[in-house]
Amino acid sequence: MGVCLNQWNKMMKKKILITDYVWPTIDPEKKILESAGYEVVVPPDDSESTLIEYVSDVHGIIFCFGKVTSKVLENAKNCLVVSRYGIGVDNIDLSKATELGLIVTNVPDYCTDEVADHALGMLLSLNKNMISHTKQVIAGDWDKITLDFPGHRLSESTIGIVGYGRIGKSLEKKAYDLGMKVLINSRSLRENSQTKYGKSVSMDTLLRESNFISLNLPLNKDTKNIIGKNEIQKMKKNSILINCSRGGLVDENAVAEALSKGHLFGAGFDVLENVSSPKNSFLFHQENVIVTPHSAFYSEESTLDLEIKTANEVVRVLSGKMPNNLVNNDVIGKSRIGL
Repeated sequence: MGVCLNQWNKMMKKKILITDYVWPTIDPEKKILESAGYEVVVPPDDSESTLIEYVSDVHGIIFCFGKVTSKVLENAKNCLVVSRYGIGVDNIDLSKATELGLIVTNVPDYCTDEVADHALGMLLSLNKNMISHTKQVIAGDWDKITLDFPGHRLSESTIGIVGYGRIGKSLEKKAYDLGMKVLINSRSLRENSQTKYGKSVSMDTLLRESNFISLNLPLNKDTKNIIGKNEIQKMKKNSILINCSRGGLVDENAVAEALSKGHLFGAGFDVLENVSSPKNSFLFHQENVIVTPHSAFYSEESTLDLEIKTANEVVRVLSGKMPNNLVNNDVIGKSRIGL
């Protein structure tokens, strides 16, 4: 049975908790939320204990990289909507949110080109050996640089794209425009069918025939360690692996071993499985590795788009309207707000 919105507004002081963010200000979303009559609350940190303390009287939660655990959700007694700054929702207990009747939203379309560009930038930098050459020049070895590395002409290279959502499709076109042959592996495509700029193939074929491989898919039980030791052994010698999606898709130790033995030439990661102690990762002891701090999504334009869309989703739901991007479809018909 839904709760009358007028009753909620009369009984409760309307608050929206923003657990965390990584851009300079939250002025755009504050303007939207405050104009709709909500008070924005930002905790001093996003630890579980702090969030449990702050969620008790909020109507909505907006979160970025903070973990919205089952304990946090259980203590959010008055919450009606939880909105993710971003695409992935692996840092919220989705089943618990659905069980409690909370609407969960995300923003799947704010950084499509940015992430595809980031993956492509990593690929191009690694293929041209820019990291090693930069280090050599800085060390004063301008005249001692050798060109003995497996760089490839793009028009004679093959890229394998694993995952065919918005970002995968964007990367497909960009790679095609640079002259690359494009192979796609996705459960949504029939094997050996033609895509707009490439061809759908089996994972085995993609691994064996690609000079570059980019992962563009969510992390779940089916995709955990989708690239492990066995898959790496099937990859072409001197190939390059890019992961701008989620830590956990790749066995990072297996990648480090393949790099050290010369089977892989390079790797680019915008995400790591364990970000609490990244310096301990074997990847950091390898040459020709690019690691960025989950920043592939960023441009000034994409961030503004994200802030506005996330805040607008909260306002939509709290106004009794269906969100544009509902994550947990099973909540409909049993949500706290009556949707």
